[in-house]
Amino acid sequence: MSLPIQLDIEGMTCASCATRIEKALNKVDGVDASVNYATEQATVVGDVSPEALLKAIESAGYHGAVHTEEPSGQPDPMIALRNRLVISAVATTPVMILSMVPPFQFLYWQWVVFALAVPVATWGAWPFHRAAAINARHGVATMDTLISVGVGAALGWSLYALFFGGAGMPGMTMTLELFGQPGGGSHEIYLEVAAAVTTFMLLGRYLEHRAKRDAGAALRALMKSGAKEATVLRDGVEKLLPLAMVKRGDVMVVRPGERIPTDGEITEGAAAIDTSMMTGESVPVEVTVGDIVLGGTINTSGLLKVTATRVGDDTELARMAKLVERAQTGKSDAQRLADRISGVFVPIVMVIAAVTFAAWMIFDGSLAIAFQAAVATLIIACPCALGLATPTALLVGTGRGAQLGLLISGPEVLEHSRSIDMVVLDKTGTLTTGNMQALAVFVEAGHTEKTVLASAAAVEAGSEHPLARAIVEKARAEGLAIPEATGFSAEAGFGATATVDGNAVAVGRPAWLESRGFTLSPELATHLAQLHLTGNTVVGVGSESIVVGLIQIADTLKESSVEAIATLKSLGLTTVMATGDHESVATSIAAAVGIDRVEAGLTPEGKADLITRLQAEGHEVAMVGDGINDAPALATANLGIAMGTGTDAAMSAGDLTITRGDLMGVADGIRLARKTLGTIRGNLFWAFAYNVAAIPLAVAAVLNPVVAGLAMAFSSVFVVTNSLRLRSFRPTR
Repeated sequence: MSLPIQLDIEGMTCASCATRIEKALNKVDGVDASVNYATEQATVVGDVSPEALLKAIESAGYHGAVHTEEPSGQPDPMIALRNRLVISAVATTPVMILSMVPPFQFLYWQWVVFALAVPVATWGAWPFHRAAAINARHGVATMDTLISVGVGAALGWSLYALFFGGAGMPGMTMTLELFGQPGGGSHEIYLEVAAAVTTFMLLGRYLEHRAKRDAGAALRALMKSGAKEATVLRDGVEKLLPLAMVKRGDVMVVRPGERIPTDGEITEGAAAIDTSMMTGESVPVEVTVGDIVLGGTINTSGLLKVTATRVGDDTELARMAKLVERAQTGKSDAQRLADRISGVFVPIVMVIAAVTFAAWMIFDGSLAIAFQAAVATLIIACPCALGLATPTALLVGTGRGAQLGLLISGPEVLEHSRSIDMVVLDKTGTLTTGNMQALAVFVEAGHTEKTVLASAAAVEAGSEHPLARAIVEKARAEGLAIPEATGFSAEAGFGATATVDGNAVAVGRPAWLESRGFTLSPELATHLAQLHLTGNTVVGVGSESIVVGLIQIADTLKESSVEAIATLKSLGLTTVMATGDHESVATSIAAAVGIDRVEAGLTPEGKADLITRLQAEGHEVAMVGDGINDAPALATANLGIAMGTGTDAAMSAGDLTITRGDLMGVADGIRLARKTLGTIRGNLFWAFAYNVAAIPLAVAAVLNPVVAGLAMAFSSVFVVTNSLRLRSFRPTR
């Protein structure tokens, strides 16, 4: 079977473009192709030359290139789009001022406006004209069609008025009469409509492309998490090799602080492995000979020899990346609201304009009147307010969200925020701080909490293990003088011993202490059993052949968790905890914060499967998480909410990011998204209401084209003002 070919694609403006390219590629004999709009790439499997694939992409009206990790040498399309936006905005500003403020209309001002507006309506709007032409060739009408038709109609009428009407005469000023004589509009221009529509739509397109590029970053963040090289034993000699050269069965040497290159089985050594990037759990896992370890996790202590069992695309990390990519491809099928509306509205308006022109020619015979009526019909449908409806609400809503630490990635997020009925939350880093804390010390009779804690801190002072740090930090917080320890010795995964003030002290698992001959009294045994029921971690302290104390250590709840869960429930959401931790720990945390349902012991794939299962039950699901392990679930959910204190991969896969790490932000983010969606829908309604109400007047040829432009301006002012109300959004607390 041939290897997949990755192709980079340029020119896609919506999900329908991805579908069109995919169909074109799949028409090539022996090809199985899929196109990902989020990453702007196509994956093709088949025995075919790249040239044939690129030709198919070109035939569909787009540009393709074989993907390479090296810089392409081509200019960044985002920079080109930004430059087009800036130049158009600079030229549009004087056009708007001269056209809408009569005192500024000096002699021959209209020709200055003409010189400034024509480049904007042609060169500035070229991406829309080009996309509209491609859509027309495939019998499709989208927002690009609406923009192109609106700008073209405004420009065409203005050219007619300047060169064949009276608009080019010296001393011409813009009139604002509501009704005019049939044909009277030939003395007016509205180049400001063409220029303003182009500039506003370029702004919306720029914001959309930026959000799409951020979405594609999830895959890059996932893959960058893995190791790039591996130390492999070949013929008894250590060799540093690129990861791609590691084969199944190779023995890899992994030293403390290094990432495990690929999935494998430990054949020699013992260590504590930081698996937080895969499981989200903060406590390193103790592993030894025979245990399975995953590529990308970090060896925090001890020398390991690992036999590679899965390499390349078979590793757990690669599978996670595929899950994110597959979920993002599904998401890209969601169409923007304006695209769906314009798909119906544009053809109707164009038909009405054509019928209007034909009817006036048949019944009146005046080309001037027929042209005025037809163009006025198109002008009144010009998408100035429609173009502003989504971008302005997004700008204000997301701007206000940024002030509050709530980042919304795009319109699709708003749609999903309205329909979700269930929210799934990760535990570590989301409900809890992810930092281990020593909560309490239980001591044997004849010993004090301070002396036991100080002795334990002395033994653990030189360790970087999270449990050791928790013990040392508690001793320091209580102002204890930590004595000097000598003769330190550690047994990976179990505990450590040292001499403190002349006494041999051991700190570690209670069962390990008992195996070394330390006696556990009935009283402490009772405490130990009770602590195990809570799911907390327990560290024992042994001295003089007895266990002199137990230290309770746990991940701590975030202060906002209880209030946040209550607020989410008030929004009509069912709460579910999904965690890789033990069931006893998860149940304890869930009970403390009031969560409705617990799913424990889940792998990253298991979390994504849970989301899929809940969706199959008919639920619209939001997922809240912060680790790389949460990225597949975040991408699979209808609405992915990433905590900003987490990993780049989680934030890239999330639709909504809470930068301040406060769970209350989740409820606020959902509220803001819903309010922003409501504002956009209101904007879209009124943007069309003004247009539709005036279309009959345009058809009757009694609507002055300048009034059409004025109606657009008024609807735009309303849309902007309505959007600005989002600045008053307040968080729950």
